[in-house]
Amino acid sequence: MTGRLGVVLDAGAFIALERRNRTMVALAQILLEAQTPLVTSAGVVAQVWRGGGQRQVPIALFLRRVLVVALDHGVARTLGRMLGESRTTDPVDAHVVFLARQRAWPVLTSDADDLLAIDPTLVVEKI
Repeated sequence: MTGRLGVVLDAGAFIALERRNRTMVALAQILLEAQTPLVTSAGVVAQVWRGGGQRQVPIALFLRRVLVVALDHGVARTLGRMLGESRTTDPVDAHVVFLARQRAWPVLTSDADDLLAIDPTLVVEKI
């Protein structure tokens, strides 16, 4: 996939935003103001969404600008192969890596090690 450089968001980015981490709040503002394309896995949303509430307002607002990609059968099989090759077990991490590979975009995360275990060549920006 070609086009404008964007950012893939891992669960850690959303959790940091929910916790009002200063670095993540500033990054979110910069990304939104620059109209940077943003994408995440629907699995990431499942990991971070807790049904709303005041604490989740930043996540809800940020998600309005994020493309949330569902996991289909074909991609699920690819993720399974990725997990087998890397000897890891988290399909959500694999989907994040898949999205980053597909777009040639960096991943914004708080836990680079899990993603790099799947693909050591991945470009990650740690929060």
